[in-house]
Amino acid sequence: MSISEKTAANMTTRRIVFSFLLIVSFVGLAALMTVTLSPGGYSALDLFILACFMITLPWTIIGFWNAVIGLSIMRLSKNPVEAVCPIDHGDPSARLKSSTALLSCVRDEDAESLEVNLSAMVSQLIRAGQAENFTLYVLSDTSMDDIALQEQQLTARLSERFEGQMEVVYRRRTDNKGFKAGNIEDFCDRWGDQHDFALVLDADSFMSVEAITGLVRRMEANPNVGILQSLVVGLPTDSAFARIFQFGMRLGMRSYTIGSAWWQGDCGPYWGHNAVLRLKPFKEHCRLPELPGNGPLSGAILSHDQVEAVLMRRAGYEVRVLPLETGSYEVNPPHLLEFIRRDLRWCQGNLQYRRLLSMPDLKPVSRAQLALAILMFLGSPAWIGFMTAAAVLGIVTDYMPYRPDTGALLFFSVLTMVFAPKLATVADVLARADLRKAFGGPVRVLLSVGAEILYSAMIAPVMAVAHTLFMGGLLFGKTIGWGAQARGVRRLPVALALQKLWPQTVFGSAGLLWLTGQPIGLVWPVIPVAVGPLLASVIAVGTSTRTLGKLAIQSTLWRIPEETSPPPELADLHLPALTKGQVPPGDQQQGLVQADAKPAEA
Repeated sequence: MSISEKTAANMTTRRIVFSFLLIVSFVGLAALMTVTLSPGGYSALDLFILACFMITLPWTIIGFWNAVIGLSIMRLSKNPVEAVCPIDHGDPSARLKSSTALLSCVRDEDAESLEVNLSAMVSQLIRAGQAENFTLYVLSDTSMDDIALQEQQLTARLSERFEGQMEVVYRRRTDNKGFKAGNIEDFCDRWGDQHDFALVLDADSFMSVEAITGLVRRMEANPNVGILQSLVVGLPTDSAFARIFQFGMRLGMRSYTIGSAWWQGDCGPYWGHNAVLRLKPFKEHCRLPELPGNGPLSGAILSHDQVEAVLMRRAGYEVRVLPLETGSYEVNPPHLLEFIRRDLRWCQGNLQYRRLLSMPDLKPVSRAQLALAILMFLGSPAWIGFMTAAAVLGIVTDYMPYRPDTGALLFFSVLTMVFAPKLATVADVLARADLRKAFGGPVRVLLSVGAEILYSAMIAPVMAVAHTLFMGGLLFGKTIGWGAQARGVRRLPVALALQKLWPQTVFGSAGLLWLTGQPIGLVWPVIPVAVGPLLASVIAVGTSTRTLGKLAIQSTLWRIPEETSPPPELADLHLPALTKGQVPPGDQQQGLVQADAKPAEA
């Protein structure tokens, strides 16, 4: 048996094992819920609760086993990255041989921050002597002429500044047909034949020269890899909302990504930015179909990235994720309303995948990824239905409608599974001295994790209500479209928050009213489910303010490694969070933070 055959057999075994764990867990939890609902027999309401519960299970179980596998690899493997991404990393001392296009895809974005990011990346490539292998393309789909003029001016300044060192090209489409995928497709048609690879960047993307050249070297050394996705982490921020959110994402990301890469392997994810594409097969095989018909789920595909990944894999090329936490950055939504808006665009795009499940010749894992992407958002109305029906069941029955013993076991089992990715990474952080220092010390880590878990438990039902209402609107032709994203820290108007979040307030009020009629000893774990939506407007406005952002930085909670020991590449960005968030001397004396801490590595 050849090495490639052994590798394929090993990956098949991994996928069989993971599928077995998923099925057994699903059957076990469904059976436990069936037993829990058994008092009084099974009414139509009981069966509805069971069905809703089962719809919510797959992503919960997948997250749990990804975390378990990821933690095992992080603790037991000498090199977790190579364990799940076993591709040749190339010779770091050799000159690059290929030509790579840097694609900055923008639409109605802030030109000033875009110029800062692009200027910093190009400057660092020039200082490293690598610029001759790259060309910068600013690919604009901007709809407003005044912003387009600013883009043209910034491109002219960059061209003048880097003349003779790196070519800078500006192109604007007045019709953003196909959205971002169409933007990149247009680039491929015009310039794709001139380059070997394309590094896709969003307007808020920033990558270090080491991260950029590291991805390109791996693509050069592995001609069978079609897409190589870097692990993207949030930049240090002065937004309170983004600070808490990305701390939780940072903790959950590493164990989850390593665990999923263990079984996905060459059918990995593509997140649409901070990734390198092999242009020839991308041009030939990854053009997206136009979905026929009318309505919001027809036409151009919004969530293009996963579809392009499965098409690349169908063409015989590998799609890999490199789970390194260094050098690849993005800016997370600065407030709750923008976070919801971004999620709703993904929701609409993912639901379009229903029309793609029957595409011929897809790999089984790719087909499963499309199905799971749909199920990710269907879980929200299922969760709302489950919670609502469970509350009604308690009201309409004159007996205990569920078994308290199995109910408690089920609740805490699911709760553990939900937070498993974060808990797994926390366990790894606390077990390693370098990571403890990078995240601010064990005391700060535990305080931050506790606060973030409570916060995410309050935000989750807010998002579930938003998803549910939006999917209901899709039935009547409502659509989210593709507009500019909010990135800067700015206080939300109270009236706007109330206008957008009143359904969450109603849901929270109803939940709190129900809780007041229940024994506190039984319902205390679900109090955040009611309090979060009830206070959604307050949370949205409060966490959007600069004042709370400054207080969050000064508290030194939710610290990420880039704050403890800022990487040199971030100096060119002049981030407020790094100038405001210096480590208090008292913390250093207490041993909570070490000044010589290094950024975390997978």
